[in-house]
Formats: sequence, C-alpha cells, structure tokens
Amino acid sequence: MCVSVRLSVCCLQTIYRQCEQDHKEQASVPALVSPLSNRTIVNTTAAPTKSVRTLCHKPWSYIPDGIMPVFWRVVYWTSQCLTWLLLPFMQSYARSGGFSITGKIKTALIENAIYYGTYLLIFGSLLIYVAVHPELRLSWYELQTIGITAANTWGLFLLVLLLGYGLVEIPRSYWNSSRHGHLLVKTYFKASKLMTEKADAEENLEDVMEEVRKVSESIKYNHPLRKYIDTILRKCPLDYQEKMGRNMDDYEDFDDKQNTYPTEKSLVKLHKQVIYAVQRHNRTRVQWQILLQQAIHLEDVAKNETSSTHQFVHSFPSSEPAGWFSRYIYTPTVEWYWECFLKRWFHRLLSIVLTLFSVVVVWSECTFFSTRPVLSLFAIFIQLAERDYNYLYIEMACFITIFFLCTCVYSTVFRIRVFNYYYLASHHQTDAYSLQFSGMLFCRLTPPLCLNFLGLIHMDSAISHQEKLQTAYTSIMGSMRVLSFIANGFYIYYPMLIVILCIATYFSLGTRCLNLLGFQQFMDDSEMTSDLIDEGKELIRREKRKRQRIEDGENRRREWKERYGNPREDYAARNRSSHEMKETSYSDTVSSSNSRQAKYSRSGSRAERDRIELLQDAEPLDFNAEALTDDPMDAESGRHSGGRYLSMSSSRSRIFDDI
Repeated sequence: MCVSVRLSVCCLQTIYRQCEQDHKEQASVPALVSPLSNRTIVNTTAAPTKSVRTLCHKPWSYIPDGIMPVFWRVVYWTSQCLTWLLLPFMQSYARSGGFSITGKIKTALIENAIYYGTYLLIFGSLLIYVAVHPELRLSWYELQTIGITAANTWGLFLLVLLLGYGLVEIPRSYWNSSRHGHLLVKTYFKASKLMTEKADAEENLEDVMEEVRKVSESIKYNHPLRKYIDTILRKCPLDYQEKMGRNMDDYEDFDDKQNTYPTEKSLVKLHKQVIYAVQRHNRTRVQWQILLQQAIHLEDVAKNETSSTHQFVHSFPSSEPAGWFSRYIYTPTVEWYWECFLKRWFHRLLSIVLTLFSVVVVWSECTFFSTRPVLSLFAIFIQLAERDYNYLYIEMACFITIFFLCTCVYSTVFRIRVFNYYYLASHHQTDAYSLQFSGMLFCRLTPPLCLNFLGLIHMDSAISHQEKLQTAYTSIMGSMRVLSFIANGFYIYYPMLIVILCIATYFSLGTRCLNLLGFQQFMDDSEMTSDLIDEGKELIRREKRKRQRIEDGENRRREWKERYGNPREDYAARNRSSHEMKETSYSDTVSSSNSRQAKYSRSGSRAERDRIELLQDAEPLDFNAEALTDDPMDAESGRHSGGRYLSMSSSRSRIFDDI
C-alpha cells in the first residue's frame, strides 16, 4: 500500500517537473514537440504560452524536490540489507536449537557461511574481470549500478513467475468461490489431507516426546546439563510435562561411571526437534478446527438454499451472545440473502473485473517496449491524462494498477508451500522461519515490481528510449544502459514469458505434474481425488456427530439445573453452615448433636447426590482421571488424587502461564 502511494506520487511529481521544463523551453523555442504527449505546440505569440501555462498547475500531493530521492534511497537500501544480510541470519537464528544467544549466533554464522561465501565469490570474480579487461573503466557509480542490475534481474525472474500464476489464479479463485458445490467438495478434499498431516504431526510429536523422556530420566537434577533439559521441557505441551514429572526422582544422584549421557550438541539438536514438532502439532490442530468450521458453514449454506422461509439456520449456533450488528442489521433473513444469493453473484462480478485487469496486464507486458505506436494500454491511459494534466486521474490509475500487480504477486507468495519447510498458515500459526522467508521475498520483489510498472507506463527512459525526465525512483536505481544486453534484452523480452505461465496455470499443468509425482492435488477427473473427498466427508460427519453429542450433554445439564437448581451450591452452603456450627459449639452434648445432624444430613441428601451422579453421566465427555473419585462429594472437597505433583497440576495454573 505504501509503495503504491509513493510510486503514484513519484509519477505525478515527474509529470509536473516535465511540464515546467516544457514551459521553459516553450518560452525560447517557437515550436517544439512535447515529449509528454508527442504533439506539436505552436508558440508564435505570448497568448498561447500564457494559456498553456495555466494548465500546468501544481498537484495537491506534490512533494518538494530532494525528498523523494532520499525516501527511495532509504527504502531500497534498507530492503536490500534485509533481504541479503539480516533476514538470512535471522532465519538461521530462529531455527537454531541453541540454549544461549551466543550459541544461536554461532550456529547462524556457520549455516550462512556458504550463503555469504557464494556472494563474495561472484562479486570478486566480477571485480577481477573488470580490473583485467582493458576496455572497461568503471567508476564506483557504474559498479553500484551493476550490483543493482544483478539484484533486479533476479527479482524480475521471480516476479514473472509469481505474476503469471496470480493473474490467472486470483480471478479463478473468486469464480470457484461462487460455486458452493465445488467449494464444499474441495473442502472435503482438504480435510482428508489435513487429517493425514495432523496424524503425522501427532506421531512425530509422540516420538520426540519419548526421546525427551528418556533423556530427562537419564540426566538427574544435579547434572550440569540439567538446565538444558529444563529448557526443553518448558517447550513441551503441558500434558507431556505432567507425565514426565510423575516419574522424576529428584533425590537420585547421577553416576558418571555407569551411565552414558548425551552431549550438549545432541541436546541442541533435540531442542530444535521439539520446537519444530510442537509448532507443527499446534498448527495442524488449529487448522483442523478452522477447516471444520468452514465445512459446517458450507453444508449449512447448501441446506438453506432450498429453505422456503428465507432465514439462515445454523447447525450449531454460536455460544457467544449476539451483538448489535447481528440483532439489528445482519439478521437471519439478511444472512440468507447474502450467503445463498448475493454473495455468489458478487464473487462472479468481481471475478469478471479481475479477469479484465489480468488481460490488460498480460497485453501490456507483451507490448510495453513499443513506443511508436504505443501499444501498452496503461501507457495510453497515462498519456491521455498527461495532455490535460489530470493529476487525480493519473494518481488513481497508477495506484490501482500497482495495487493490482502487488496483489497478484504477493498473494502467490502466501500460496507457496515447500513441503513443511516453508509454509504460511493463517491465525498466527506460521513459524518464524517461514515469516522471515516471506519477508525476504517481499524485499526482493518490490524494486523490480516498481521498475516493471514504470516500464508499463513508459516512464522509464532505459526501456522507452525517450528523452524524459527521470523519476526519483529510476534516478536512485541508476541507468541500466551500463549493461545493454540486460536493459535492451532481458528487461524487455523476458516479461513476454508471462503468456506461457498464464496458459500453464489456466490448464493446471503444475498441479497435474505434482499429482503424477505422488503429491495428491485437487483434480476433478482423478480417482484418487474422489477417494479423498469421500474420506473427508466421513471425517466431517464424524466430527459433527461428536460435537452434537457434546451439545446434547450440555443441554441436558442445563435442563437439570433449571429443574432442580444447583445441587453442588446447595451442598456447599450446607457444608459452610455445619462448619460454622461446629466452630461455635464446644460442649459434648452440642458436638454429639452436631454429629447426629451431620449424619442425618448426609443420609438425607441422598437425592441430591443422585442428581449429581446423573449430571455427571449426562454429558458424554472424554474420560478424565482427575475427576474420578469413589464419592462425588469428595470431588467437591478439593482433595487431589495421589501420585501427582501439585506444582505440575493443570488445575492450579498461574495467570501468566498462557502469555
């Protein structure tokens, strides 16, 4: 968003400066051809000059000279420092399993030694080539331009790949979202694959926790490496921490002669495995809940489409109280019209508009090098606005165009998944390595994306070959004419490959290749896809039955509470009253009467105890050993079962444990 605004303002500033330069030349030359609009301006008298000058007014978003070059210089070199130096180091630092800052820094430097060494080797080879070649006498500015050109060439290579996918996939995704049947079937397919991944993550976590348990039992409390074990245990889930805490004997010393202990290097590796396994397990668990909600919602939409009452009915109403928006605006009737009718046509209309934008971008990418005649549609629109100096139209056109290009490119980055090594997940479930990797891609793609946009609207003199004032951005990037084979060859003809990429994306050639290699992808005409769809449908049906049983149990509990009140509160009140009576009476007769009263109250509260047992049996929850006691009254007294450490109990959680 910020880059789109700044780039549009940069274009406006360049047009205004070009306008002022034209007027200065117009005052001294009788007739000339304007480089902005390619038209002849006759200046035989002072009146036409005055009338033309009135058209050249300063735009409201004009920024004084000298500010935009500083802004672009800070943005460019900051992004380059991040993408080539800082972010690779931070990736290795976040992925490291070291137990100290020094250990993590050492690991990161070692892992990036090859990465940085490759850059130094290439840069040194170029310097030797320039120094040995007799015809090349390059200054520091030209060497800087060569480095910028090399970085932008790599970025443009990646840009065309991502842009070719996004130009087709984004309009098609909105069109498919209007097809509820297709979307529901694809959700079943995702559920089947995600359940497999979830089971694999749970199995991997079990294996890692078993290894942690063995190491924790072998290293006792007074071992020098015990502090590392405690650090690893704090990264484990709470239930595994409790299981390991039960079997730990703090009074058993270690013996260096009889036992073999792991090294610090092996503990670092184990720490790294624990972090990855726990993060993957949490991610698949959260994603499963989100996907389950989506599948249930899509099934509700399919059921409500045939409803004659035109009111949307949910299978599982939300437990949260409805807000004012749901009560007064987004009513069940409005929700039915939106979900079952309006949303479908809105997505189709949006898909058609995005398809037109994609066609314009593809045509302009293939023809932006042609300056006479001008074939790029974006350049035609901008030049028409230049004739009347319609700054508002120019700024809106530039903003919408660059925003659409950024959406196509950056949305593709969010869709990329390299196995489980790099994967962006929603709802804050992405690990630090993947976030930093995506940040590197954003920093690498922004400069070539800006240059490509300036080429589309013919405001880059290195591509359009026109004598124009350079924009503040191109003045920072330097003249690409130092390397003519890149400026006149790669930058112009390589974007034409976007046509081939769009065709391959339209026919899903990449998806078909992955399916042939054994990676299950969603294909309409595949037998494996139909099997996974059936499996996913059964998984969703099973989860719905489980949720329905839980909801029925809660309803029965609520009915019992409404009919008989809260027997636990009544029992607690009687407990408190009898306790007060015992404290205020010290005579034998009173104590004997109190004992008889307690006995009578215990025998007389049999109905309440039966109700409590019914309430406990009403809800078919999972088995919990903590709540299982011989007497339900003992469960209310606050006594804990034996064999558990009180500090490890999940019921006594501290207020800052989840932060």
